[in-house]
Amino acid sequence: MRDSQSFITTPEQRPMPLDVVGIAITVLAPNTRTGSYEITLQEGPEGAGPPPHSHPWDESFYVTRGSVLFSAGGADHTAGLGTLVHVPAGTVHAFRFGAGGGGMVEFSGAGGQATRLFSSLAKEVPEGAANLPKLLRVMQRHGVAVAA
Repeated sequence: MRDSQSFITTPEQRPMPLDVVGIAITVLAPNTRTGSYEITLQEGPEGAGPPPHSHPWDESFYVTRGSVLFSAGGADHTAGLGTLVHVPAGTVHAFRFGAGGGGMVEFSGAGGQATRLFSSLAKEVPEGAANLPKLLRVMQRHGVAVAA
């Protein structure tokens, strides 16, 4: 049995977006509130996105604005408005926001550390990719392996 309780998050109640390597990430539902999965809103300028990486939790993305180039499991796909992309745990994946930037809702599966990772990156590595060694250390600490 889970300890989570019902909750509603309105636009007025949303926390301020975190700046994570140039991507604005708003935590809508951390697993500390849901008891399992997590939901974030991610918006970024053209070209912004994480390096190829993997982690031990499933992740799905639903494109809400613009387009996003996804690489997952060795295949590339340009995902437009309304497209859902699912990435199983352990799969090397990356994304880049397309022309004009974009937005998407990200769902992290049970046991994920995505929202803690995002909070740590925003707080500990405000300079983002400019401090690559520190960025990589924080990612590793949260169970994320960056692909070579």
